[in-house]
Amino acid sequence: MPLPIKEIPTKPFEGRNLGHLVSGNVFQQEHYTENFIQATLDSIPPQGPQGATLVIGGDGRFFSVPTVETICRIAAANGVAKLIVGQNSILSTPAASNIIRKYKATGGILLTASHNPGGPDADFGIKYNVANGGPAPESVTNAIYERTKTLTAYKILEAEPVDLSKVGEQNYGPLRVQIIDSTADYVLLLKSIFDFDLIRSFLTSNRSFKVLFDGLHGVTGPYARALFLTELGLPESSVQNCVPSPNFGGGHPDPNLTYAHSLVDAVEKGNIPFGAASDGDGAFVTPSDSVAIIADWADAIPYFKKGGVKGLARSMPTSGAIDYVAKAKGFEVFEVPTGWKFFGNLMDAGRLSICGEESFGTGSDHIREKDGLWAVIAWLNILAAANEKKKGTGIKRSSWTFTRNMAEASSPGTYDYEEVSSEGAANLVAHLNKLFATPSFISSEHPSPSTNSSFTISSVSNFSYTDPIDASVSKNQGHIIRFSDGSRVVFRLSGTGSQGATVRMYVERYTKDESQYDKETSEGLKGLIEVALAITKLPEFLGRSKPTVITMQWFRRCMQLWYQERSGTLEREPRRQPFDMPNAEERAARLIGQYKALWP
Repeated sequence: MPLPIKEIPTKPFEGRNLGHLVSGNVFQQEHYTENFIQATLDSIPPQGPQGATLVIGGDGRFFSVPTVETICRIAAANGVAKLIVGQNSILSTPAASNIIRKYKATGGILLTASHNPGGPDADFGIKYNVANGGPAPESVTNAIYERTKTLTAYKILEAEPVDLSKVGEQNYGPLRVQIIDSTADYVLLLKSIFDFDLIRSFLTSNRSFKVLFDGLHGVTGPYARALFLTELGLPESSVQNCVPSPNFGGGHPDPNLTYAHSLVDAVEKGNIPFGAASDGDGAFVTPSDSVAIIADWADAIPYFKKGGVKGLARSMPTSGAIDYVAKAKGFEVFEVPTGWKFFGNLMDAGRLSICGEESFGTGSDHIREKDGLWAVIAWLNILAAANEKKKGTGIKRSSWTFTRNMAEASSPGTYDYEEVSSEGAANLVAHLNKLFATPSFISSEHPSPSTNSSFTISSVSNFSYTDPIDASVSKNQGHIIRFSDGSRVVFRLSGTGSQGATVRMYVERYTKDESQYDKETSEGLKGLIEVALAITKLPEFLGRSKPTVITMQWFRRCMQLWYQERSGTLEREPRRQPFDMPNAEERAARLIGQYKALWP
């Protein structure tokens, strides 16, 4: 007997577009999630839901399982032919992108709120990815939003929930549901990209080179276990916090030095030279450094050695370090707005291979999403290749050629002001717009009292991007203040939060003065930060004297000290801390010592 399909009356919910992140208790309102799913299915391009194959999964946060169950019931009632679902609703964003592409699915519905906290009162989100495996373009998200405003009913199958724990295919009314192992296809993909035999040999022959991956109780935990423990044969001690939790173990799944302190502490305590942390999307090494060095060493990775590097790209707030690698290597390079869909267009057109986004996102054209574990394995492949060539100093000296250029060109830091007043953030933007419209603002000079220096404004802009592939235009992507010495400050409002607003300030200092190269990031940026805060009146508008999170170039500092040690230029006198991290210099020195032991 066929299972009954019902049409449930509903009404629109105001003020929310698909992709906006809201508190989980908002999604638990009656009809709220159902409206989102129905509007999404109604807007699937080009054929609608009839006969579609969709990939379903997410980062395992609170409310994921009931949402997947709801998706199954509504998909069955709307003529969707098949769902491919991650076991127990788990499917990382990179893994989902791969599965959409591999099985030529119509698209995918992903349950994630990026690196925001999870739990009953924390964040939840639903997003749609299209057939190329990447985030839906604005034409699709706008269509979904417009549908949410006119929806009067949704269709749903009346049935018991799908068993999400059992791998295999099952009928669910008229719908076929295939529950898949969440990690298997992704592991096969990475094994086709990297030289796992070389990495395994490197780790086996260098027992002192220990690895520690911290999953922060996020979705990448099972993938890390499959890669590091099963494929590379590392011991259980090589992973921590790798069991996904609906509330991320009560922590914050953002892989920066504020929230990933468990990794930093374990690396120090265990004398571990290689540590990485990740949520579903990002890696611990910042893209400003990581993507540039990966691009430099791309020919050590079989995927790029075989297919070549088509081009490089970075989001606008990301450091220009990769630009210098592109220039030296003769690669095309692009500066795009924040958002992985902009990289996807370039990849689909065959003009981009390696890219990085400022929010700990690094990846390549193997999928159409950022991929933190890809970045971690890329680093292990590069280190293994350098070791095989007896160029332990080669990775330093070759990449330091660019890293010194990076230090010469940029010394970026990110300052996040989280959950500030939406009104205060709007007033800050209005003030910036007023400044940018004032002719006398250009060429004005602004002193830094504490550093006895000054900065002269050379240009201002609100970043706009015309896509070279589809000619679409994205405006108002971030306020940029450039200075005559090549430095810049960028201000962006982030939409990845459910409470108030997040204002991000990116600070990038340029210098050709070699005496400045060895300075800690905080010291080198101090004067520029003072000037930026004074010009914009940010503390006044946001009501904050300090940012919530400071992301500095910790990896660059270690590379910098390593270079000084190897070249005999390391100064021995006490130094100021590079940022608010206890014993930062000592921690860096220990890490450098481990690399020296590995590559004497």
